[in-house]
Amino acid sequence: MNWTDEGIFLGGRKFGESSSIVSIYTRHKGRHLGLVQGGTGRRMRPVLQVGNVLQCRWGARLEDNLGNFHLELTRPLAAAVMEQPLKLSGVTAVCGLIDLLLPERDPCRTLFDHTIALFDSFLSGEDYLRKYILWELDLLSEIGFGLNLETCVVSGAKANLTWVSPKSGRAVSKKAGSPYASRLLPLPGFISYGGRATKSEILEGLTLTGHFLSRAAVSHGINLVRARSRFLEQLSKKSVLVE
Repeated sequence: MNWTDEGIFLGGRKFGESSSIVSIYTRHKGRHLGLVQGGTGRRMRPVLQVGNVLQCRWGARLEDNLGNFHLELTRPLAAAVMEQPLKLSGVTAVCGLIDLLLPERDPCRTLFDHTIALFDSFLSGEDYLRKYILWELDLLSEIGFGLNLETCVVSGAKANLTWVSPKSGRAVSKKAGSPYASRLLPLPGFISYGGRATKSEILEGLTLTGHFLSRAAVSHGINLVRARSRFLEQLSKKSVLVE
């Protein structure tokens, strides 16, 4: 059983004296584990860095075996953001969330494409915080925790959607939600209606997605990945948010 695919390196751990068991998010095969012979050696060290895009060749005698990966570096994303702590922590958060929440060997090509597009925005610096929040919404949809933000859960209205119910994940209009505003999560306008995001909307968006990502993690019996917390800590130190 053999296949070749494009993949994103998510993480790994030492196995034996010199090998590594790695987790790679592939375009067609989903999140996949495999053994890399010599994975702890000097030659593979720059390849096995979180966020790097790789050409992956996997082989095993049977499909359900762990299998062996042969990897070739095609885009050294980790090196490109190494001197930019905020972007590096963002890339690490993305990979950590995928590794934590996506089931193994479950193909999800659309999310893979969106992840590559998000990494492109990290490299270009173009509106990457807004795109990161939209990516987290895509991830929530992929794992069965998608939010319904098109109409008000109370009235069915499509205009003036201002809040989200923390229980149902559905939008609430300004009129319907005003009496209960303290119990609802703010819904940033750029999520519902597009456009650029202000500083306050970025923070509101991260709070919104963080709430439901935490619920998803708890449903799996795990804690939300610490890498995301480090990303938020880096964000609080930077003056990248402007009105």
